[in-house]
Amino acid sequence: MPNPNFHRRLHGGRWPNYIAGFSVLLLLLAVLLMAGAGPAYRLDLLPLGGAFDMLRRGVYVSAGAASAGLVALIAATFCRRLRPALIGGLVVMATAAMLAVPWLHWQRAQSAPPIHDITTDTENPPAFETLAAAREAAPNAVEYPGGEVAQQQREAYPDIQPVIVDASLNLARDIAEAAALDMGWQIAHNSLTHIEATDTTTWFGFKDDIAIRLSQTDEGVRIDVRSASRLGRSDVGTNAARIRAYFDAVERRLDRT
Repeated sequence: MPNPNFHRRLHGGRWPNYIAGFSVLLLLLAVLLMAGAGPAYRLDLLPLGGAFDMLRRGVYVSAGAASAGLVALIAATFCRRLRPALIGGLVVMATAAMLAVPWLHWQRAQSAPPIHDITTDTENPPAFETLAAAREAAPNAVEYPGGEVAQQQREAYPDIQPVIVDASLNLARDIAEAAALDMGWQIAHNSLTHIEATDTTTWFGFKDDIAIRLSQTDEGVRIDVRSASRLGRSDVGTNAARIRAYFDAVERRLDRT
């Protein structure tokens, strides 16, 4: 009668299963580290540096999970073990998908200028008034830096320009306010010609401030927007993307009217 232990040893024993299981454990640990870094900072459980260290460790652990998954895949394929081969392959694919977000973020950081205050009017940007106190308590400045920052913005984001709305000032203000609410911003001030709001990022809960100015011109109502981060030297293109998304929301509101 054939000895089942002999066939088990012939096919690599339990080692492919052990390696596949280890890769799954590493993947789960990486998910906890990377997903938990933002909430840990938002809940004041860790300072920002500690949260970034936690995120960095998660990347390292995920690389270990991918390596273990690849070893499990190769070993299980060689030993003709389907289940650990499948698990190893899934771990490798899951790790690649999980690392895609920080990789794309890093790629954006390499191409974005090291600035965090973006405006459609670099000569006379909309001012923060109601939110001035909140910005004074934060690391980044209240006043627009201008000079080299403005030059870097013009070179990196030449499309960041004001929008002219063919509407009355009252209607343009209503559209500007509705578009800000569509963006999920918290309105701090709202007058006929000036709106201030705050946007909170989902993961780490970083707060960025927005000032919107409406000016009556011969062509219509000009809408200028300024979006500035409270924390960090570089916004990795976030504020420019926010202004583009806001003007898209304005256009959608115009289409409805």
